[in-house]
Amino acid sequence: MRTVFVGAGKMSVETAKTLIKKGHEVVIIETDKAKIDELSKEMDCSFLQGDGSQPKILREVNPAQTDFLFCLTNSDQANVIASLVGRSLGFTRVVTSIGDPQFEGICHELGLHDTIIPSRTISRYLGDMVAGGENVELSTVIQDEARFFTVMAKEEDAVAARDLKLPSEAKVICYYREGTFFHADEETIFRIGDEIVILTHSKNLPALQERWSAKTSNEHPSDTASPE
Repeated sequence: MRTVFVGAGKMSVETAKTLIKKGHEVVIIETDKAKIDELSKEMDCSFLQGDGSQPKILREVNPAQTDFLFCLTNSDQANVIASLVGRSLGFTRVVTSIGDPQFEGICHELGLHDTIIPSRTISRYLGDMVAGGENVELSTVIQDEARFFTVMAKEEDAVAARDLKLPSEAKVICYYREGTFFHADEETIFRIGDEIVILTHSKNLPALQERWSAKTSNEHPSDTASPE
């Protein structure tokens, strides 16, 4: 598989090294030439100097030939812009890293569903460790064709779970309201702003993405059209 990283920070470098060891092709985009020169001595991958949020730079790494675009700079704004530009250029999957949780809802509204908050993941892990719980890697639980899909509830989604009319082999399993976790069943009524977590067969992902991305596009045409 082929992965492109925007930003050569610690998270990018460590992830890239892991992928390289597994035989994957890696390209790292970085503005700092000195950092590129240093990393190129120890990493067997390609480097491109430039601003990864610029369309002309992202086009140089062949979006159609890339499986993942990881936007992992130290700037939330740069990561969001790079993600939107990358999506508009046709990257298969775009992953956005943000440090400030207040950007999470905005990312979901913009259709950036693969958004990660590293500090949250680490804090949950450490909290579970102190509590004596055993952490289970997600990859060992979500196997075969099972997938998670999350969406931020809008006005039309503020209904009971059963009224979301999800496709077959898709079910709401939980939701987050103001950062607090809740289990969900068919009778659960969502509110605007809730983060709804759906467990689904992978075949349903295109339909789910089209359904909620279409809502976002219709409501925020200026936000989604600008990167084009």
